[in-house]
Amino acid sequence: MTPLAPWERAARGAMLLGSDGRLAPTIFAEMSALATATGSLNLGQGFPDEDGPEEVLEAARRAITDGVNQYPPGRGMPVLLEAIAEHQKRFYGLEVDPASEVLVTAGATEALAATLLALVDAGDEVLTLEPFYDSYGAVIGLARGVHRTVALRGPDFAVDHDELRAAVSDRTRVILVNDPHNPTGAVLDDATRRLLVELAERHDAILVCDEVYEHLTFDGIAHVPLATLPGARGRTVTISSGGKTFSTTGWKIGWLSAPATLVAQILAVKQFLTYVNGAPFQPAIAAGLRLPDSFFTGAALALQSKRDLLGRGLREAGFAVSHPRGSYFIVADAAPLGFPDAVDLCRRLPELAGVVGVPISAFCHPGLAAEQASLVRFAFCKRVEVLEEASARLASLAAR
Repeated sequence: MTPLAPWERAARGAMLLGSDGRLAPTIFAEMSALATATGSLNLGQGFPDEDGPEEVLEAARRAITDGVNQYPPGRGMPVLLEAIAEHQKRFYGLEVDPASEVLVTAGATEALAATLLALVDAGDEVLTLEPFYDSYGAVIGLARGVHRTVALRGPDFAVDHDELRAAVSDRTRVILVNDPHNPTGAVLDDATRRLLVELAERHDAILVCDEVYEHLTFDGIAHVPLATLPGARGRTVTISSGGKTFSTTGWKIGWLSAPATLVAQILAVKQFLTYVNGAPFQPAIAAGLRLPDSFFTGAALALQSKRDLLGRGLREAGFAVSHPRGSYFIVADAAPLGFPDAVDLCRRLPELAGVVGVPISAFCHPGLAAEQASLVRFAFCKRVEVLEEASARLASLAAR
């Protein structure tokens, strides 16, 4: 067999090879197209169907009217760089220099891509938790790195510490941590966080932390960035964005903070990706980061209520349901309903119930995909009436 070119290896993380050898759309694109074609409720894609806070929207409109419509500075507009630094200090006690330790990106996805392309050389190992956000595998492939994983298992999707220790070695260049976690909604416990930092120090690895759901944690659980732990600050790249927190996923305003030497390396790559982005949206996200605490606690509580609403509906439909402690997502096991194959169920679900979800196996390598074959991810970041209607439709599965 002819070896795959790097771009083809990367594409396998984002596309599927069909029987004719051609690249075919991922399950995510397939499910969204199916939702549109059938008029089904799309609980597959993780984006809200409501606008964010008016203060943020008005700041964007004002910036456009005021002529903030050309290229912003390469690192980002000072107003946003300073707001990010203030945010890290306000919520986590982290002192960050806005001029040298912060970089604005085209969403967290570009921040992740630029970081991995900057820091990973051919043959370097990158460790992620599994299931994993689909772009991780693609970008690791583009960087010609070796993707290693540690499985999240059990009802709480917990990390086995012995497996984690065994997976990290001196070949590990980056430990990529998504917390709160997509697709499972898991939040790491303190012991796992400490072990991640300990292993990074022992093997001289860089911690790259995808924290886009940092303000969307539930049940009184507070987000704890790895960068706040002793020994972590000097080897950690912290990534987040405004899309999830402020319901502005289409604006694609993300950022990272890290020691200045790492930011300089990442900027050297980022400038050849999007160059710059979203000039009028940068001051708007800065306004969002400066909203009072009541906004952030209120957003989390509202989303927690939606989690509980959809969870009840899924349980009444006959699914076994997880209890996510963060993110936009809930995981439902279709096996009790007689569906051992979630891919098959998700393709049939629009016909059976008028609802779309995504199989967890789409976020896994083949081994864990088989183990978690009956699991489906549903997004609860939708209007209450949509979640109520989805719950009513899913009830028909139990009747069938």
